[in-house]
Amino acid sequence: MPLTADSQATMSVVDSNAIDQFCDALWLEDGLAKTSLDSYRSDISQFAKWLLGKNKTTLLCVSEVELLGFVAELARKLRPKSQSRYLSSLRRFYRWQLSRGRITVDPTLKLSNPFQAAGLPKVLSEKDVENLLAAPNTAIPLGLRDRAMLETLYATGLRVSELVNLKTHEVNLVDGVIRVFGKGNKERLVPLGEISTDWIRQYHSAGRQQILRDQLCDSLFVTSRCGPMTRQMFWTLINRYAIQAGISTTKISPHVLRHAFATHLLNHGADLRVVQMLLGHADITTTQIYVHVAGERLRTLHKAHHPRG
Repeated sequence: MPLTADSQATMSVVDSNAIDQFCDALWLEDGLAKTSLDSYRSDISQFAKWLLGKNKTTLLCVSEVELLGFVAELARKLRPKSQSRYLSSLRRFYRWQLSRGRITVDPTLKLSNPFQAAGLPKVLSEKDVENLLAAPNTAIPLGLRDRAMLETLYATGLRVSELVNLKTHEVNLVDGVIRVFGKGNKERLVPLGEISTDWIRQYHSAGRQQILRDQLCDSLFVTSRCGPMTRQMFWTLINRYAIQAGISTTKISPHVLRHAFATHLLNHGADLRVVQMLLGHADITTTQIYVHVAGERLRTLHKAHHPRG
């Protein structure tokens, strides 16, 4: 649902330039990915259009009262999680403007995020994961690719964007590690494990060139169009294999395998700091939610199998 007060409202040139400068700074200073920049641009542009349509004012001249009016409209139309995303974008935008001396007061200072009930991430059981990994038909090149992708995702806990952006030169099958560039273009080394390494080796030697039909591409995982795998296509594939494996599509997504990776590591005794490093989390508080998931799993097992559970 549009958040603009007038569906025909557009941004002023001043606001458009302010948003461009802000996004350029995020890219140059923090190395944010295009998807993150697009999200910031979209959120702040919506606010700029709302202001122009409602109060005929601009982003850098906004008052706290006007901002609260926009927040009130967000509350009527969006869920708390989406509201929080908008507020996060606006806070960062105005902090940056304040640091550059373009405003004297940050209008977002008194804003508070909407209440959200803490939700635990969806996690597949180890049996579900095994069924999912076994779903592709590895007798054909595309099935071999899909098995290698699923094994890699579960073995490393990569974000789906990190998985589809992997290049062949970033994979070291001798040492069994991959070099990953995550959020903010931060680099980390992640071990593959023997099984994942073996499936990538099989795919590389017996599937990849057949899919490419002797065309050149530096992406590790490629499509029949002789280009890199996309997030959207992989999402479609993982849903197809979930159905084959008897897993509800409401329980599955590429990110669910990342959750499974983290939770299963903790269930088997991994250190939280190690899991944080492997996931590429900047803050360990982001990783700590998996402790709760693992704890729930352990309590369920205890109740089911302990004589006094």
